[in-house]
Amino acid sequence: MSSAYLYAAVRTPFGRFGGALAEVRPDDLAATALRGVLDRAPGLDPAAIGDVVWGCANQAGEDNRNVGRMAVLLAGLPAEVPATTVNRLCGSSLDAAIIGSRAIETGDADVVVTGGVESMTRAPWVLPKPSRAFPAGNVTAVSTTLGWRLVNDAMPKEWTVSLGEANELLGDKFGISRVRQDEFAARSHNLADAAWAAGFYDDLIVPVPGVELARDEGIRPGSTAGKLAALKPSFRPDGTITAGNASPLNDGASAVLLGSSAAADQIGSAPLARIAGRGVSAVEPPMFGYAPVAAADRALARAGITWDDVAAVELNEAFAVQSLACVDAWDIDPAIVNAKGGAIAIGHPLGASGGRILGTLAARLRESGDRWGVAAICIGVGQALAVVLENVA
Repeated sequence: MSSAYLYAAVRTPFGRFGGALAEVRPDDLAATALRGVLDRAPGLDPAAIGDVVWGCANQAGEDNRNVGRMAVLLAGLPAEVPATTVNRLCGSSLDAAIIGSRAIETGDADVVVTGGVESMTRAPWVLPKPSRAFPAGNVTAVSTTLGWRLVNDAMPKEWTVSLGEANELLGDKFGISRVRQDEFAARSHNLADAAWAAGFYDDLIVPVPGVELARDEGIRPGSTAGKLAALKPSFRPDGTITAGNASPLNDGASAVLLGSSAAADQIGSAPLARIAGRGVSAVEPPMFGYAPVAAADRALARAGITWDDVAAVELNEAFAVQSLACVDAWDIDPAIVNAKGGAIAIGHPLGASGGRILGTLAARLRESGDRWGVAAICIGVGQALAVVLENVA
């Protein structure tokens, strides 16, 4: 089997819910990211792309009916370029990269483009279709933006608590204080702001046509734990999770160009990193924030390395509490985790986040010259994914 390599990665700036990207359709966001990553490989004939694998968590509105294929067509690629859309909720675009890397390793393709998109602003309300025409009672429109919806009555009630309550339970289990969570969140904002100011994200970002958004919209420079301490708990009167120490609702897209070693000539550049290990895990749904622990450990084992070898970690930061629980379990230096900020500051457009952390990880390894890094993400309903990258730049 051949190895799969990451050649390029880009993303749009991430917009706030109802913010600068609110008027942009998700399929247009996806096409922007797709065109942007191919611009990093001007020598590549788009007809040589073996497949496009795209992630999206919602798929209930303008992102329906295989948004990956819609992105291919809207981006102006040849109609002969195939595409599929995958849904592993928050991990969808990391799952897309995993699927793409396997296609390359098995020889099914030499070049695969992966990515993901989410417009949480434009996620529609939905109505359940009645089993018989003209029901006499009222029906309720359900928001598809986030979380459980149209839940099967057979599902245990303790599994279907809100994402916030699930993470309150996680904080209770591991004794993670509000102070630690607010400190972690403030760090995320300040590191993201510093990374943008230093130009780290310049080469990773593609602008969205018709939108004046130069950088991630949710970053709050100068955040402190003291300022965040003034926010009220969001899920329990005496809880620890607030709007300040959890990731927000966002819009955005990401894309990653993968290829074999032989594809370097077609792409016109050398690869940045090798996909060295992959891991997936699952736990009971309320403990989803802790699932990256096992996923990352499995990815490291498959790469043949240990945490002692790892110099950089990109962990999505769905909530500060779940990030801290994972870092504590891994017993690693917190300084190597999300050194350029994380989702609490940058944002978490569900289907796009996996591609974001993978691209950021490759860029961090290239900047530092370190060899090994881990990208990991928790996933609602009790799952997680992780990928180990080896720097080859």
